[in-house]
Amino acid sequence: MNKSTSLLMSMGLLPASLALLAGLTLSGCSQDVPKQQTEQSAMQSSAQSSAQSTAAVESSLCTQAWFKQVDQQLISGDGQGHGPDLGSDEWQSVIEFKLGVRGDTDVPNRHSKAWCAYVQQKLSQ
Repeated sequence: MNKSTSLLMSMGLLPASLALLAGLTLSGCSQDVPKQQTEQSAMQSSAQSSAQSTAAVESSLCTQAWFKQVDQQLISGDGQGHGPDLGSDEWQSVIEFKLGVRGDTDVPNRHSKAWCAYVQQKLSQ
């Protein structure tokens, strides 16, 4: 036993000193845990938000509202009210032409969610 330990024991302070030392050691570690938990929570929230956003976009694909939005961006008609019916095969062909992808082998089959997602991706570029 060294002099410091003997002195603390004789004064009855050894248990309190050990408790203080343990508390200081643990408090230094515990500050990192909430930070890590906060970072993990933020990453999880971001991933969930991204997944919800993707799901929202996917659920709005191939709807009349989506066809209308695409048509407003690419304009399938002649400007005088003449043009293919929104969402029809003819309309989808015009949209592919306007995007410059008609006949490309990587274009998904028309009348599928994959086709709508492909068009949406092209419009977002």
